[in-house]
Amino acid sequence: MSVQIIRAKLKILANTEQAKILQGFFKTGPGEYAEGDRFIGVKIPALRNLSKEYADLSLNECGQLLSSKIHEERMLALLILLNQFTRGDENAKKDIYGFYMRNTKYINNWDLVDVSAHHIVGAYLIKRSKKLLYVLVKSSNLWERRIAIIATFHFITHNQFSDTLDLSQKLLADKEDLIHKAVGWMLREVGKRDMKAEETFLKAHYKKMPRTMLRYAIEKFPEPKRQNYLKGKI
Repeated sequence: MSVQIIRAKLKILANTEQAKILQGFFKTGPGEYAEGDRFIGVKIPALRNLSKEYADLSLNECGQLLSSKIHEERMLALLILLNQFTRGDENAKKDIYGFYMRNTKYINNWDLVDVSAHHIVGAYLIKRSKKLLYVLVKSSNLWERRIAIIATFHFITHNQFSDTLDLSQKLLADKEDLIHKAVGWMLREVGKRDMKAEETFLKAHYKKMPRTMLRYAIEKFPEPKRQNYLKGKI
């Protein structure tokens, strides 16, 4: 019954014009990275409010939302899961992490990955083996590769950079722009905390990095240094 009620509330919150904007912004057209994804036009603040209202939704019910063709239902499921993970005990965290990893096929747009991967996958693995990330980074699924690198954001916030740098190196030749952006973003986050660590990586690899990845990584550098990297003069 809870899922039926949630869907009814989402229908009330839906906005056709907003849905059209989101369909374009998230590249849902033929041949685009999110081809076929459906939006109904519910904004994130409203979804966050619903996630609090249904904070105790069961994993089974979260699964019903997460497997939906409607983007906002999947996002709502993830918001509920990450809140449950944050306040849960070790058994709850293990269950939610396992559920997340069994359902990565539904975490299939960049915003879905970015709102959840570091809070759930990164948080669960920070004191555990990281081997799974090295499996995901080789996946043929774009979103699983993005989950792997974004998960390390949690490690970065705890001043642990080695996995971010190792996975970034493995993704240097990735063909997808959304991976280039994610890697560059994570490298930039490393640099905010340890500029030497970021620059050591960049000096070794920047000449073969995709341009977008490099631009994201050096976005906050002083302009003269940024230009030197862009011109290959480092």
